[in-house]
Amino acid sequence: MEDAEEKEFTKISIPTALFKKIKEMIKDRGFPSVSSYVTYVLKELIEDEEEETKETFTKEDEEKIKARLRALGYID
Repeated sequence: MEDAEEKEFTKISIPTALFKKIKEMIKDRGFPSVSSYVTYVLKELIEDEEEETKETFTKEDEEKIKARLRALGYID
């Protein structure tokens, strides 16, 4: 179920030329509107950014790696 914020909208202005290019580009791609396509693209960008900023190791993992690198003489 979508939360309340997902159902609220705001307006964002983009250049008309860009709007026309997007409208032409999405004709046969299953998007009902330029707004729905732009929303999709922005969500994808945000998800990608969130994935990149996620910690790949826990603090415990990081300490184990550092200890191992110290034992091997790679770091002090």
